[in-house]
Amino acid sequence: MNIGIIEERLKRYTANSAETELTAIREITQELILFALSTSDFFSHAAFQGGTCLRIVHGLRRFSEDMDFMLKKYESAFSWQQYLTLISTTLEQYSYKVELQDKSRADETVKKAFIKDDSIVKVLRLAYVSRQGMQRKIRIKLEIDTNPPDGGEFESAFIGFPAPSSITVETLPTLFAGKSHALLCRKYEKGRDWYDFLWYLGNNTPLNYRRLSAALDQAGPWAGLGLAVDRSWYIEQMSKRIEAIDWKQAKEDILPFISPQEQGLLSKWSADFFLSALARLPS
Repeated sequence: MNIGIIEERLKRYTANSAETELTAIREITQELILFALSTSDFFSHAAFQGGTCLRIVHGLRRFSEDMDFMLKKYESAFSWQQYLTLISTTLEQYSYKVELQDKSRADETVKKAFIKDDSIVKVLRLAYVSRQGMQRKIRIKLEIDTNPPDGGEFESAFIGFPAPSSITVETLPTLFAGKSHALLCRKYEKGRDWYDFLWYLGNNTPLNYRRLSAALDQAGPWAGLGLAVDRSWYIEQMSKRIEAIDWKQAKEDILPFISPQEQGLLSKWSADFFLSALARLPS
């Protein structure tokens, strides 16, 4: 039975609490969603991006709740509907009974949809999550930007679960540019962004300045200025951002998404620590 495939996948996580079991089930569900999309024409139009992409494709050691995508070129008529139907059909084969919600609005370029399920935890043989009483729903948000900035670069990535397949992802330099745009322009603190920032620098990832320039020109405080961003500009502006961050708040944000071992490393988070990391930006 297909449910057995999920139970075998769960063993890989060596979950030791109800919370880690639920996190594992969410990530397995994300992988099933990617597989469903790979069986359609979705990845001829779009690319996977964001923190969940880093985790599933590149091994980032933090959990990410949402699944973010970017169209390769502007498509005003994009709709989630046909793909939600496909996702539902695929998940049903693995004993899910999903609730689908297309929350897209015609006046928004980022189209949103939600996938919810409260049945899978009831049929799996779980060590920690109780099968009695109220069950927490598995809830996954899908977002796709239908008006991408110029300069994006893409590549194919292999996924092996539940069967070998291929998806389209943004390259690491392009992903780094997207994360940098968020760090420079976001109006609230999000420690997950800074965790990813360290991952990119720790992996000596170059930055796609052409994509970052286009993104900054499209949205944020530099919109419409036609900036041609380079390493010098980036270090100057990112240094200002780092020095202005409330690091206590940033650490509180990341806590639920990393392991206890990783949480111990947060004591190092400070402006000086991130400035020293920024100095490692590839030339």
